[in-house]
Amino acid sequence: MRSQIRDDGAAHAPRRLTVRMRDEARKLGAIVIYLWLVFGLLELHEMLLRRELGLTYQVEGIALINALVLGKVMMTAEYFNLGGGGRGRPLIYPILRKALLLAVLFVLFHILERAVFGLVRRTELTTGVTEVGGGGVLDLLAVAAILFVALVPYFGCREMTQALGWPTIRRLLFAGSSGKGNDIVQ
Repeated sequence: MRSQIRDDGAAHAPRRLTVRMRDEARKLGAIVIYLWLVFGLLELHEMLLRRELGLTYQVEGIALINALVLGKVMMTAEYFNLGGGGRGRPLIYPILRKALLLAVLFVLFHILERAVFGLVRRTELTTGVTEVGGGGVLDLLAVAAILFVALVPYFGCREMTQALGWPTIRRLLFAGSSGKGNDIVQ
């Protein structure tokens, strides 16, 4: 009987792996699309500012690459439950904690990326690093603050979906509400 159970479990293992891979790819896709929009808008904003000031701007087009790399960093952080904990506490705490943690991680990875670009371009290591946000500590803090604010809605949606369940969120977003205030309890 035991070997039969083990065999049945082994027979379903490829299917479970396929389902899990599909779910992970869907999660990564949502993260990458969100980050790509944020990074693309930031790049567009920088381009418009430079044009207005009469400065040249070379579009590097790395918003998608950054979104892919940092999306994977984000999924890895979620896998290891970085910023998690505090169950039973108000949702605002994990939302803000995760947004702050990931903003700091993103800035660190961005510094690393610029350092690598500096090495590839055969410039000094510090030249690549100081390009982040325009250079300087204040610029790094500004980039971190922008990322923090941009990540709060993402984690807000994630935490609300986890707390209420996707069917409830889907009903509230796409089916409308009765206006009686008891839609979540149903």
